[in-house]
Amino acid sequence: MFKNNHPLKYKRVILKLSGESLMDHKKKKSINYFSLHFLSKEIKKIVDLNIELGIVIGAGNLFRGFQLQKIGLNRVVADHIGMLSTIINGLALNNSVSQMKIKTFLMSSIPINGICEIYNWRKADKLLSKKFVLIFSAGLANPLFTTDSAACLRAIEINADIVLKGTQVDGVYTKDPKKNIDAKLYSRLRYKEVLEKELKIMDLSAFTLARDYNLPIRVFNIKKSNSLLRIIQGYNEGTLIY
Repeated sequence: MFKNNHPLKYKRVILKLSGESLMDHKKKKSINYFSLHFLSKEIKKIVDLNIELGIVIGAGNLFRGFQLQKIGLNRVVADHIGMLSTIINGLALNNSVSQMKIKTFLMSSIPINGICEIYNWRKADKLLSKKFVLIFSAGLANPLFTTDSAACLRAIEINADIVLKGTQVDGVYTKDPKKNIDAKLYSRLRYKEVLEKELKIMDLSAFTLARDYNLPIRVFNIKKSNSLLRIIQGYNEGTLIY
């Protein structure tokens, strides 16, 4: 049961979605309609509470740079393909969310005239204040950086309260929960603990950026209905890193 008439925990957030969140349960490399629709409904639940939301999306459902390297592509070229793939995912998510009668705006770090607008932090800030859901694609427009880095940087630029990293598991565990039944879920972790325990939450450059700017990160299971809503309403969902 959710809290009624309770002050919301956050006002402005960045939601980091992996490309895998757009796939179906069988892990087929594609954009799945039902996954898109589910995510859009989850997003609508918090938008209806007047949360200011920016979304950074990955592209693991389409291409991964290291996999393309294995077939002989240059790392920079592989990363460029990955960045362009996030625009494809961004277009799909933007269309799906807008069908929920939500105002949306797709921005890209790479200019593609007629498809999406180039990222501008001043415009992003204004649109968020007007309750547009912003979808940030193309990462940072530079190879060698992940969309985790993009999520943390965008959060800092737009002065977000937190980065919510939606994953396929319930949070950060002592071990891989899919391979170890004795894995334990962390409720809270300090930045220092994550580094000492070498927990693989996001790439080091992204995590260090968050730490240096005191940007909290909450890792949670985006596939669980109402998990995003519970976080906004102050529930201790997933793992908080601070």
